[in-house]
This record gives sequence, C-alpha cells and structure tokens, in this order.
Amino acid sequence: MSRASGPVVRLIAAVTIIAALGGCSTVKGWFSGKEKEGEKPVDPAELVDFTPSATVSKLWSANVGKGEKRLGLQQVPVVEDGRVYAAAVEGGVRAYDLQTGKQMWQYKSDLRLSGGPGAGDGLVAVGTLDGQVIALDAATGAEKWQAKVPNEVIAAPAIGQGMVYVRTNDGRITALSSENGERRWFWNNELPSLTVRGNAPVVLGPGVVFAASDDGTVTALAGNDGRPMWTQTVGIPEGRSELERMADVDGAPVLEGSTLYVTSFKKETIALEGPSGRPLWTRDNGGAGGLGVTSSAVVVSDPAGTVWGLDKYSGSALWSNTTLARRSLTAPTIHGDYAVVGDYDGYLHWLKTDNGEVAARARVGGKAIRGKPVVADGILLVQDVEGGLTAFGFK
Repeated sequence: MSRASGPVVRLIAAVTIIAALGGCSTVKGWFSGKEKEGEKPVDPAELVDFTPSATVSKLWSANVGKGEKRLGLQQVPVVEDGRVYAAAVEGGVRAYDLQTGKQMWQYKSDLRLSGGPGAGDGLVAVGTLDGQVIALDAATGAEKWQAKVPNEVIAAPAIGQGMVYVRTNDGRITALSSENGERRWFWNNELPSLTVRGNAPVVLGPGVVFAASDDGTVTALAGNDGRPMWTQTVGIPEGRSELERMADVDGAPVLEGSTLYVTSFKKETIALEGPSGRPLWTRDNGGAGGLGVTSSAVVVSDPAGTVWGLDKYSGSALWSNTTLARRSLTAPTIHGDYAVVGDYDGYLHWLKTDNGEVAARARVGGKAIRGKPVVADGILLVQDVEGGLTAFGFK
C-alpha cells in the first residue's frame, strides 16, 4: 500500500510475491527442488492424465499489450453488448467482437493501466497505477473524461446507477458521476498493515454497492450517497502474527437474486441475505480470489489448490478435487455444466460441477493465468500475465 512505509513496505512486497506464486505453502518448492523423503509435497502437482468427457476449442486470440507480469493485478476482460473490453499495463484499452475476435477500436495511453476495465451504460472505465480513472465511449473508444482518485486502482471499476464506482488500494470506495467524472461521495475503510496483493471490485445491487475489504469484511453501501447499511465479517483475522491474521476478500462477491456469496483468504465462504446482511450459512472452505455459482452449487478454490463444490443452500461440501494442488489456481468461473480454473502454467481446467471430475483441459500458453476467467454467451475468455487474450468454446 502506498501509505505504508519502512519495514511494512518490505513485508507487503514479500507477501505480494508470495501471493503471486499462489500462497505461502508453495514458495519453498519453487526454489529448493524436490522435497526430502517424509516431507509434505511443496512443488506444483503434476497434471494427471484423464479421459476427456467434454471437448473445448480455441475460438480466437489477441494480444492486448504488455501484461501485468509480476504486478499482481489479476487483469481480466469484461463483456458488454457483444463486445469484449480488455486493458494492459502498457497498450491501452481495446475492444473486440466477442464472436470473432475482430478488434473494433483501441485507446492508446501513456499511463500504466492496472485493474481490468469495467463497462456499462455506454461507458468503459479503467484505472491506473498512479490513481487516474479514465472513462471511454464504449462504441468508439473516444475519451470522455479523466478523474483523480487517492491511490492506485487495481480492481475494475463498476458502472451503474449513474455512477462509476472505484475501489482504490487504500481501502476507499469513490463514486464518480458517469457523465463528467465529478466525485459524488467516498467511503473509507481502515486497512490492516499487512494484506494480500489484490482488491475485489465492488458489486452492484438494486440501489446498493457491496464493497469487500482487506480486513475480511463486506459492507453494503447506499448507492446514491455511500451511507453504510450493514457490515458482515467473512473471514475473522485471528492469529498471533499479522501474516496469520490476513483475511482479505480479494475476489468479487457474487450476487444471485437476493443472496450474496463471498469467500476470503481465511478459507471461509459465506452466503448472506443481501438486503439485511444476515448470514444464511458459512463454510470453512474458500480462498481470497472469488467463487462461481451454479443452480445448485458454489464452487471455490482454496490457497492449497483444492477446488470445492459446496451446496448452494446449506454450504455443506458436495465434492472436492485435490489433483491441482499447489498450482496457484484462479477463482472458478462457471462455463455451462463446468467450473473452470486457470493455473500458474497457462492451463485451463474444466471440472464437472456435479462431482468435481476433470472433464477437459486446454493450454493458453506458458504464462500464468491469475485473473478469474470470464464467460459470456457460452464463450470463455481468459487473459494471461503477458497480455494474451484467448476465447474458448465447446465443440
């Protein structure tokens, strides 16, 4: 965080590197070679052969620009009205046709674009590493306005209700007018001194902004003025050291109907009643990166690389898959009847949502995938850390 100094900065930098590699338990194996006899495995699990039960194919690919590499930004595209909008640290913002991958326009900028773009209400908005927010016309890519916020933006802005809602890396949520970028309100949440690198984008509900925080909480704010309506703890920051107490919620909550599903770095997943914040159930399986929701299950990946299927209505465990252990998995997204996760080596894995078995696998390339894949109109999109954007579909 920019407001931290001295030893805390060095500690946060170390945790950033750890988080980029997929969690504290994996680091030793990256540098020490094979583990000794009797020790727990620390290297990424080798991929296991399987008989595919689904067939996926690459539909198209594009290069967005210079990717995030080791910045820990988890850049992802966004889809709106049949167009894919994607940003790179260097390379600006580009719009592609979802079906064909044809580039529709490019916005060039000398600023380093950080979080992925947000889209809605005819706008595309993206943040920068120096605290700028840029709003573009979604149809043409023409710049409409720029606004300054107090810290770097590494989460995609959310657009709706006449506002562009921006989360900055100091814990603040700022609401900007979608018309001209003027600040309407802001809300600030005090951060712990040690956090995982990453921020959850805000999620919009009817008249409500759901803001997940690095202290393990989620807060409902009134969309028009930022007034807090309720706050609920997702992961309790317990432990003797600051490292043990990290409870970040870095993946976007999922709002389905009136139920909000949230997961945290403390490996806690919770279902909340959206209007009141009342907990419906909690489960001690989960991770900081987010989750996917089907008609009957909530799917999460934990820091150890286990993918869990939880009953959507009770939170009880339906299944688990441990074959991708220590592969630095992304949060799952739902693609048809499958949950899809990416890994550190550029692979995508399709798991059956009814039993967790691996059904298909494809490789984007040799570069890590850190951002949660995105699905729109049956097409899955993924952006790797080098700025490669790839679309997949079922045969």
